[in-house]
Amino acid sequence: MPSTHDWINDPLGVVEGMFAASQSSQSSGWEKKAVEFFKEQLKEKEAQTLVPSLNDVPLHYLKPDSLVKFRCLVQDMFDPEFFMGVYETVDPATQARTLRCGKYKDVTESGVDVNSRSTVTAERQTFYCVPIPGENHNQGRVVPSTSYVPSRQKRSYEEDEEMEVQPQKQKETHAASLNAADPHGNGDCKRQETEAPSGQAASASHLDLNFPLPGEKGPSCLVKVYEDWERFKLNDTLQVYGVLSVSPAFSALADEKDSFLDPVGMESAAEQRVHSPPASLVPRLHLLHAERLEHNNPLLPGAALQENSTFLSSALGEMAAVRAELLSYFTHVLLGDALAAEFLLLHLLSSVYSRRDVLPLGKFTLNLSGCPTGAAYTQRLYQIIQQLVPSSFYLPMSLQNMNQIRLVPRKDYVANRLVSGALQLASSTSLFLDETQMEPGQLDPTGVRNVTALGNLITWQKVDYDFNFHQMEFPCNINVLIASEGRSLLPSDCHIHLQPQVAPPHLEEYLSSIHVHPQASSQLNKFRVFLSLARLLDYNISDEVTKAVEDDFVDMRKDDPQSISADDLHRMLVVARLLSLSLGQTSLSRDVWLRSKHIETLRRSRMEQHKSVNGNEP
Repeated sequence: MPSTHDWINDPLGVVEGMFAASQSSQSSGWEKKAVEFFKEQLKEKEAQTLVPSLNDVPLHYLKPDSLVKFRCLVQDMFDPEFFMGVYETVDPATQARTLRCGKYKDVTESGVDVNSRSTVTAERQTFYCVPIPGENHNQGRVVPSTSYVPSRQKRSYEEDEEMEVQPQKQKETHAASLNAADPHGNGDCKRQETEAPSGQAASASHLDLNFPLPGEKGPSCLVKVYEDWERFKLNDTLQVYGVLSVSPAFSALADEKDSFLDPVGMESAAEQRVHSPPASLVPRLHLLHAERLEHNNPLLPGAALQENSTFLSSALGEMAAVRAELLSYFTHVLLGDALAAEFLLLHLLSSVYSRRDVLPLGKFTLNLSGCPTGAAYTQRLYQIIQQLVPSSFYLPMSLQNMNQIRLVPRKDYVANRLVSGALQLASSTSLFLDETQMEPGQLDPTGVRNVTALGNLITWQKVDYDFNFHQMEFPCNINVLIASEGRSLLPSDCHIHLQPQVAPPHLEEYLSSIHVHPQASSQLNKFRVFLSLARLLDYNISDEVTKAVEDDFVDMRKDDPQSISADDLHRMLVVARLLSLSLGQTSLSRDVWLRSKHIETLRRSRMEQHKSVNGNEP
């Protein structure tokens, strides 16, 4: 049995050993045994932490042909490719022939007999994978650093957070702002990458890494998949374990016009650049094992919650108390408005849990109107939300942005790739739309398409990718929060007008007092766990409570049939579901239903009052 050092540092040696053993014993199924071996080793949490991460460790510190992991989103799927699954080498001195395994590598050894009858051609699929878009590095993840020492031991999340207050010797390149109207930079907590060697940096500037969001940094990867690739879909978020390949020979071949990579010249120059980029910039990862991620919060167990009963029972016991603290915090953030804080909390817990025909169930897009335009309030609000969720993106809806930014991915048939757009996001990403940045002007055709795409995303939780001659629907699960002065021009599931309790002259001073400090990491971690955990809990409604809800609905319509519609009932049921989950309850109780009705009644009453005062606003 290979040691831990062997299967992490030399996985190809393990594979070659199993291949050689199968040749001598004439046994079959060695490929499955090899995959099962690595899968079995990676079952243990401790073993997973020993595998270096391409997200956290600079590429030039990683050993070629070693086992690494990569937390990523499948951004594109290329056409299948053929490779030599088995080939024969000839020793030039002794003329001895040896069968070799061609899996999990890009370049063969010297002395290959290309005319050998023993050669076996096999097929593999290639995925273009990028780091999870908008991933926030404030939840206990390691931020890549030039001071990284490969042999250092990993610290716990708590120790990392405590060390944040001490001086750090790091060289960081900050993500560029989306535009001048985006002063928060969208990068204080975002992915930060170490400085690459100057030659690599120069080459990278000429290579479009196709990140969905502007200003993103980090490695992208060509992931080679050898079996069951049909189980993966575009936009899946994965934790990939595979053999790292950064062969300089492969990069050199990619630069040659007449290389054997495309002997008949079927690929255009643009397609070769996309499909065969330098391995030093876009490394290859030969997949041995992959796990689909239910979430990307490192503070939660990676496995299903039901499998970690100790963590689940402990977290559920604290949820009501943490909820009260978070509600108080949001009330402070929303200028003393407790009702708006309640709906913001519920919004952050929402998730599409099912689809009925084309209708997504569970979404809860919130339009928070009445936001102050001074003191950069919306940017500060986004920064606070950014501190609490694993992935997020801030989109100021200025006229320039809407007319210029590419929101919808499109197919480039010349380069044979899917050109990413800002709406190619991972499941459960928080999208913050800032309408307070709007100004008078006219949308051009691109701007109209972008606004339409945002409306479809909110209403149907889908994005129509542009394939030139047709559009293809891709379902998504994105939390959309719209901050506006008046009612948003976009649709929403819930609209609440902010009623600040703080006088505008004191707004800037008040906002500075709610700035999130690193020292509060322990409290923030509780909030982060709370928000992620509540989204993952199962939920049901008993027959008894269902009957009580139906009776309530009938009674409400008796007095005034126009007072409540089927849409209102649907919204109250969504609110009741989110309220139950926020209290750590996985089934709806009569008390929670009455409480849901109460806060929804307060919201509707506020909106009626606001409408009567501002009659020109719908």
